[in-house]
Amino acid sequence: MAVVNALGSVLSIVIMITVGYVLTSKGWFDEKTSKVFSRLVCNVSLPCLMISDLMGNFDKDKLNSLGKGLIIPFTSIALCYLIAIIVSKIIKVDKNRIGTFRSMFFVSNSIFIGLPVNLALFGSKSIPYVLLYYIANTSFFWTIGAYGISADGQSKKSSIFSKETFKRIVSPPLMGFVVALVFITLNVKLPQFIMDTCKYFGNLTTPVSMLFIGITIYSVDTSEIKINIDMVAILFGRFIISPILIFVMAHYFPVPELMKKVFVVQAAMPVMTNTAIVARSYGADHKYATIMTVVTTISSLVFIPIYMALLG
Repeated sequence: MAVVNALGSVLSIVIMITVGYVLTSKGWFDEKTSKVFSRLVCNVSLPCLMISDLMGNFDKDKLNSLGKGLIIPFTSIALCYLIAIIVSKIIKVDKNRIGTFRSMFFVSNSIFIGLPVNLALFGSKSIPYVLLYYIANTSFFWTIGAYGISADGQSKKSSIFSKETFKRIVSPPLMGFVVALVFITLNVKLPQFIMDTCKYFGNLTTPVSMLFIGITIYSVDTSEIKINIDMVAILFGRFIISPILIFVMAHYFPVPELMKKVFVVQAAMPVMTNTAIVARSYGADHKYATIMTVVTTISSLVFIPIYMALLG
């Protein structure tokens, strides 16, 4: 039953994407709408989601007590990024897609799909561990990942230490993330009406992101969706390499069994849906990111039961 519920969580994502596709085909949405949705998610809903999710589920004591578990997701994601660099060079990924490829390879959809899947599989007791992985995942995506994607959208690649790169990395979602951690560390409690406002805006993130992907899929020539070495490599990175690294790290840094299981499931999630939106906002190849988001999301319907069987 748990696996059925988890698959239902992924299917709900697929349904929302389909709604975006159908409404675009009927003329409700267009290219201008996708730009608005991209800005809305990146500048409003995601920063609010960071604040409401982190401050709503963590306090200073919980953050400190769970902190030792961060070494596993941080180390495994960092290793996965190094593998992504090696793989991208071996298969010779297009230089205008290389940052997007690496981001999709080493960062997972830990909140939009990962959270509901873990809730379906393990219940509410998994939430702290879900958010622990989310902290590491988000830190990497909005720094190294965002830099790589932004570099794809530039005709002239800039240094990671440049002023322009700093502006691109210091994005509203990252600032929302940092502000939330600072407030938690300082024991700052925001008024309930502010938390409620952040929660309502944050709740827009998943549906609006899925509608955006549906709009983009409609504009993609179906002949572009074909199996190639890039696609195989990303599927391998998402569903094989990333979770295996968690298994290896958990062997050297023993953690509670539930924490390990949650981390494995989080690592085996599809491409982060924000990748396509960030690629769109930076002028990178967002259609490429969208195709891989859809392919990995559908593929997760196969891999989730496999990992549940392996985890017992």
